[in-house]
Amino acid sequence: MFFEHIYDKSLAQGSYLVGCQVTGEAIVIDAQRDIDVYLDIAKQNNLRITHIAETHIHADFLCGSRELAAVTGATMYLSDEGGEDWQYQFPHKGLKHGDVINIGNLTLEVMHTPGHTPESISFLLTDHPATDKPVMVFTGDFVFVGDIGRPDLLEKAAGLIGTKEKGAKQMYQSLQRFAELPEYVQVWPAHGAGSACGKELGAVRSSTVGYEKIRNWAFQYGEDEKGFTDYLLAGQPEPPKYFAMMKHLNKVPRTLLVEVPKHPKLNKEQFLSAYEKGIKVIDTRNKVDFANGFIPGSLNIQGNNSFSTWCGWLLNYQEQFILVADGSQMEDLTRKLMRIGLDNIYGYISEINDLGIELQTADVISLDEFKTYVGKDNVQIVDVRGITEYEGGHVAGAESVFVGTLPDNLDKISKGEQVVIHCQAGDRSTIAYSILAKNGFENVKNYSGGMKEWNEKENEVVK
Repeated sequence: MFFEHIYDKSLAQGSYLVGCQVTGEAIVIDAQRDIDVYLDIAKQNNLRITHIAETHIHADFLCGSRELAAVTGATMYLSDEGGEDWQYQFPHKGLKHGDVINIGNLTLEVMHTPGHTPESISFLLTDHPATDKPVMVFTGDFVFVGDIGRPDLLEKAAGLIGTKEKGAKQMYQSLQRFAELPEYVQVWPAHGAGSACGKELGAVRSSTVGYEKIRNWAFQYGEDEKGFTDYLLAGQPEPPKYFAMMKHLNKVPRTLLVEVPKHPKLNKEQFLSAYEKGIKVIDTRNKVDFANGFIPGSLNIQGNNSFSTWCGWLLNYQEQFILVADGSQMEDLTRKLMRIGLDNIYGYISEINDLGIELQTADVISLDEFKTYVGKDNVQIVDVRGITEYEGGHVAGAESVFVGTLPDNLDKISKGEQVVIHCQAGDRSTIAYSILAKNGFENVKNYSGGMKEWNEKENEVVK
């Protein structure tokens, strides 16, 4: 048997290529959209991708199954569970609980594991030349390392009211089935730490059934179903705004993108023409460089592992946008964006100092200066972290306005007072600063040290 785990750190998303080395057949599970990684792995290992599968209709990334099928001719195996509202709306081979997929001398048995979503399935792998016992289970967003899939996404991200309680009950039942698997079976989920698909995902990328039964909080409630569902639904992080679009695009026919596109470097005239037309500018530089000089109206979303998530919060799927980035970064940034379907890159620029535009600077303050504003009249301190982080401990008097929803909550920010913003360590507050500057807020200061520095210096927090 051939096995490879492909992990995208930018979305904390795992996919898998599993093959039978005797027959040369292979399956890809939960493919990312830039599919060249799978084609390269298959070629290097004398495998043919003949099967493609998904564990469910994903919300956090644009699945590349259809791109991969278009290039390889492989058959897509997708869930037909969950009822009429949860069916994929494009051709595929439907799967029900108990079905078996044959890949050479390997088999994948389908387990219907609803809870995170109604159609969710897991795949139990047996490597028959080695043993007739199952050796791995691919759980998608059902069971993670240290956590389980959240059932509230359909309600919070897709607006399907009343689904979270039903999903929590289904999850409780699905876990009973999971717990019956042999304890030695390896668990390979679709996400790891950093994903918004759960709240306590572990940093280790795989586990075993037995280890999860003793470590994972979800297996510690016994017959207390209410205690389980109450804890499961409490304290989940805010689902990124783009999740609703992913749910839609992963379900319906859409335009395929089978290669990583290349985007033009704009000259001064091209950029100024687009800028004057109002095309949004996303500055991917380091937050310090941005603070020292930025194009008026641009948003600072640093080109790190969180880049695609924050773009998904703040961009829509109809608007074009320009990136400020080095040419050497563009392939990586393009991949990150195409993985969530943000394909409308107009072009990029690498230099902002020769555009003839007067640059703005950010007012970044130190801990000592920040302290002078705490508790002061006519000062609004805004904590732009998530609500769960805020409730876990914040600066006295600080108000919570999450950066991801800030564009929809500008009325909560005062234009008549001194505004001081902060987050955990400065990345999100820099995004927030650029949003406020773009929307005409002039009296804003950014305490970039954030709660990390505040706590390290043992300053008081309230809950």
